[in-house]
Amino acid sequence: MDLDIDEASEAFRVEAREWLASHVRSLPSMDTAEGFEAHRAWEAELAEARWSVVSWPREYHGRDASMLQWLLFEEEYYASGAPGRVSQNGIFMLGPTLFAHGTQEQRDRILPPMATGEQVWAQAWSEPEAGSDIAALRSTAVRTEGGWLLSGQKTWSSRAAFADRAFGLFRTDAEARRHHGLTYFMIDLRAEGVTVRPIPQLDGEPGFAEIFLDGVFVPDADVIGEVGQGWRVAMTTANNERGLSLRSPGRFLAAAGRLVDLWRSQGAPASTRDRVADAWIGARAYQLYTFGTVSRLQDGGELGPESSVNKLFWSRLDVELHETALDVLGPAGETDPAWVNGYLFSLAGPIYGGTDQIQRNTIAERLLKLPREARR
Repeated sequence: MDLDIDEASEAFRVEAREWLASHVRSLPSMDTAEGFEAHRAWEAELAEARWSVVSWPREYHGRDASMLQWLLFEEEYYASGAPGRVSQNGIFMLGPTLFAHGTQEQRDRILPPMATGEQVWAQAWSEPEAGSDIAALRSTAVRTEGGWLLSGQKTWSSRAAFADRAFGLFRTDAEARRHHGLTYFMIDLRAEGVTVRPIPQLDGEPGFAEIFLDGVFVPDADVIGEVGQGWRVAMTTANNERGLSLRSPGRFLAAAGRLVDLWRSQGAPASTRDRVADAWIGARAYQLYTFGTVSRLQDGGELGPESSVNKLFWSRLDVELHETALDVLGPAGETDPAWVNGYLFSLAGPIYGGTDQIQRNTIAERLLKLPREARR
């Protein structure tokens, strides 16, 4: 693990901090039509200053920044209180997948409008009968001239209520075994045959949507990787979601810092002292673990099943950190929107990206090499 921060990276951090200090502002909820467009405009502003995707090549609005510099930017971004990233499905999940498996034509066509927020992407993974067990999906893609006809239903699709496009797996070989015969597609959510049905949350805002596809044409140019090899491509997306980019340490470092400040402002109650310390230690441990991951990637390594350890850790850390904050606040916590909203969002962490139960199975079977449980 390399913990040294060179002069260029430190200067990069200072530049990011100064830019964010002069540009960050509050935005409406991205789960409303007005807020979604405000966040889209924020993505364009980031891209114009080349802060949207700092680790990408310059031709895609990036800075050719190192992974270490990306981590430093993320720390500064969260510390500044900057808005959530409406483009996160694209830039943190689909983007790395295109770099690993996409064609040059796909990267040149898809990445620039993704970086600027011109095209915002939704996930089209889960189905009514295939949530964490994504290999059980039933949506199909049938060969036609020049492409494919997609049919089926996707649900709990993040950002789909207002997004422009989506990415997901479809079964292209009905006779293949579970993890085989799947193909990874990019879909235009405005295409003929697509119906998007928003799913209101408790607050009435549609953070998710169902996507219905009825013979939707997708050209061959929008297939990522080889036909029938979608599971392998999808693991690149999943490993980035669980192991590195979607939940950077900056998110938890900022929250842990706010928790410590809150605890002190409430008179440093002894009853929650150890839990506050544990949350701060957990955020630092996650930061150091991620430095180790980055060091391994820079030495030619890849994200693999160990990303399940990472995902299991940060999903529990997020819940416990916010529970501690609400306990520090006591009854007043019920009227503190920042901590309450953060807590409610944290409860989704043990579910999205693969449930905690799935992660434990992956750790047991693929890392610890324990025998599989007998199927009944």
